[in-house]
Amino acid sequence: MSQAQSILNYLQQGNSLTALEALELFKCMRLGARIWDLKQQGYVIGEELIHDERNNKRYSRYWISQDKQLSINFGS
Repeated sequence: MSQAQSILNYLQQGNSLTALEALELFKCMRLGARIWDLKQQGYVIGEELIHDERNNKRYSRYWISQDKQLSINFGS
């Protein structure tokens, strides 16, 4: 199974994912690229930019909305 497919399955189970989590769970060093691949396939993936005040870093958290997932699965 490809990284993109593993990430998609994880998101479709209602989970959200950051780059650090993707590295730990899927050994994926380019989560943004895999998310882009999934979006190009038609998946609607939400993104939230998070600012960590402790270390002044920013990162994204990705998810698939259950409502939007249903419209993709049945709307084709």
